[in-house]
Amino acid sequence: MESGEHMPDKEKFVGELARVAAPGGTIILVTWCHRDLSPSQESLLPEEKELLNKICKAFYLPAWCSTADYVKLLQSNSLQDIKSADWSENVAPFWPAVIISALTWKGCTSVLRSGWKTIKAALAMPLMIEGYKKGLIKFAIITCRKPE
Repeated sequence: MESGEHMPDKEKFVGELARVAAPGGTIILVTWCHRDLSPSQESLLPEEKELLNKICKAFYLPAWCSTADYVKLLQSNSLQDIKSADWSENVAPFWPAVIISALTWKGCTSVLRSGWKTIKAALAMPLMIEGYKKGLIKFAIITCRKPE
């Protein structure tokens, strides 16, 4: 649950999911991704890369991949019944809500007392909002099954 974005080696991460799943077991991956790339556009735009780099730096995250990248990795590990869904529309309102809650006296003092890492993450929240608004950030849920 929301761990794929923390894994520096996505291929190794998915391979480990496949390895430890019981035969016939279901794997559910819920993670932040960047938008899927089209055949005509094989990489993110420079301004998209810059925004993601700022977010990753603020949250101490390695580079992200797309939902389609995860699907390919799952397929390469012989996992079956792979399904994915974009829950971004349902998750995106979380970020403005967190900012609003942090703008209370109690919220501000809590953030300040938590130290620089928390302050840095709090300052990145508008970047997450921007990423969702631009369709760059996706909140993906991907399910699959390990063969019996």
